[in-house]
Amino acid sequence: MKAIRKNYDILGKPVGPYVHAVKHNNQLYLSGLSAFGSIAQTQTIEFQAKEIFKQIEKIAKAENSSLENIIKVTIFVTDLKRIDELRTTLFEIYKENLPASSLVQVEKLFHPDLKIEIEAILAV
Repeated sequence: MKAIRKNYDILGKPVGPYVHAVKHNNQLYLSGLSAFGSIAQTQTIEFQAKEIFKQIEKIAKAENSSLENIIKVTIFVTDLKRIDELRTTLFEIYKENLPASSLVQVEKLFHPDLKIEIEAILAV
């Protein structure tokens, strides 16, 4: 089966050589999402994470899926000082549907205001 490359009108147009997501079989692979351009851009890591998951939820709904179907996330953060607060936020979002997860600290993201970027794989 051929992979389907997708952009979503509900998100800003990608500014680089990538698409928002690639759908293959029953899986949707999301590019890294951030709070860039939203009201959360200059806020805390928790607020930015919530904004990113709102984006993921919109994409999931567009694919007739939901946050419950997140299989895997890779989370990139610029600072681990607020990791406990971030974990609390993630538990609130995931509820009982915990995904496989990786957490990576990076020196910086593409804009200095950004504290977190999230990639995800969803069942659709």
